[in-house]
Amino acid sequence: MRYAQCAALFPMIQFSLSPWRVLDVAHLDAVRAAVALRQSLMPEILRLVDHAATSGEPILRPLAYHHPGYEDTRDEYLIGEDILVAPVLDQHARSRTVIFPPGRWVAGDGSIHLGPGVFEVPVDLSTIPWFRRQNGPVSLTDIR
Repeated sequence: MRYAQCAALFPMIQFSLSPWRVLDVAHLDAVRAAVALRQSLMPEILRLVDHAATSGEPILRPLAYHHPGYEDTRDEYLIGEDILVAPVLDQHARSRTVIFPPGRWVAGDGSIHLGPGVFEVPVDLSTIPWFRRQNGPVSLTDIR
């Protein structure tokens, strides 16, 4: 299930086993949520696929691709330049340390993290920590 969550935001995803045949309801629901997130981001991912076909630039990028000095960050990636993904890789994780490069990063729940910085974010079975870079002024009341 954690692999499916990680792969859900890759340009391609493949299941070697049918999730509905091998997972219990809670884990299957988490996989379905990951696929739903993927579907919501597909227009953006497909634009990046087209861009990659003409420019040769990768769709998935290490943080250091746009942010020198982040070469040691190996368990997070960028989709294009503006989506940061920090997949949960530990089976029973309740939190995830996320390294944020410079910028204003907004999570799906609306919480804002200002980078550069390292933050611990809560996770549960269905969480895929991902953040969209946003520009603009930040109010202290925005930061959670």
